[in-house]
Amino acid sequence: MAALRRPSRTARQSRFVPDFDPDFGDRPLTQARHDLVIGRWQGIRDLLAATGNDWARRTHRVRLLSHAAAGTSAVEAWRAAEPGNPDMTVLRAATEVVRVFDTAIAAGRGAKVDRGRIDAAADICLAATKAAPADPMPWASLLSVARLYEGGVPRRELRCWFDELRRRDPYHLEGHTQLLRYWSARWHGTHGAMYDFARDAAGVAPPGSPLPVLVQIARVEEYRYIVDGALGRGPVRGFDQHWKHELAVTELRRTYARWVGGRPPGAPAAPEEVAELNYLAHAACYAGQADVAWNVLGLLGKQAAWVPWVYTGEPEEQLVRFRESLRTGAGGGAGGDPGPWSAG
Repeated sequence: MAALRRPSRTARQSRFVPDFDPDFGDRPLTQARHDLVIGRWQGIRDLLAATGNDWARRTHRVRLLSHAAAGTSAVEAWRAAEPGNPDMTVLRAATEVVRVFDTAIAAGRGAKVDRGRIDAAADICLAATKAAPADPMPWASLLSVARLYEGGVPRRELRCWFDELRRRDPYHLEGHTQLLRYWSARWHGTHGAMYDFARDAAGVAPPGSPLPVLVQIARVEEYRYIVDGALGRGPVRGFDQHWKHELAVTELRRTYARWVGGRPPGAPAAPEEVAELNYLAHAACYAGQADVAWNVLGLLGKQAAWVPWVYTGEPEEQLVRFRESLRTGAGGGAGGDPGPWSAG
């Protein structure tokens, strides 16, 4: 592991301010989203056409565009103008999934979503798989909407969707993440099923693939589930070691070695990596693993994501606090006085 480098006096004197850019530094995406806000769909079309078959970058863009498009009629305007455009069908499917989840959130926790509404979103996803047969994203959208079915979907059907995703991109992180959440205790599985899925997927990922971070995503999902369940009943007992027990630390360091250690040396974080690198940085900070935290935060620079920091406190405060503790050499290892590394 590379030794920690200490910044100069000038760097120590300047206060770090994280950049919560919703596009993670993807300037062409930012421009396309601006066009979307003012009702122009042509910028979205041109962006997705230029993205081509870079599935990681394309998925990142479709995912963020779908959230921006969900409250507009931009996708419908594009469909009216170019009904056969395959990129439109992919974005339309992702957007419909966002809309049906928004409906579920508005209905409140535990409320049922109309089955016909879920079926309609799934049908749009299936139509997108035919219009854009090489693209894995419509299958990821299907795996996402599957969570909303009461009781889930038949296991054979779910497996078919996942197999279709992997035929197009064996290490598609978004699709794997959606299935991980399906198997979580919050939805249709258990903590054990979720971790088993994450570890199996991580175990077959090639060096440099971000897929091993599924284990850290699973740890956040478990944390959210336990904390949500204890809401209003005081602190969660026995959770102080959630991030820093032996298995958690071992898996954190394994993810770092296989993902970051397998990336091209010196390569900056790509926009499509920023969200998941924040999961890795968060896990390293709360585990007290200073060397991993320093290197991952250095790779991110000022780029930051609200998730998962928002689940453990105020995101900017945590990022500033952890970075300052690293700069001053505070925090130590997982077994010492937690000091500024406390998750309290």
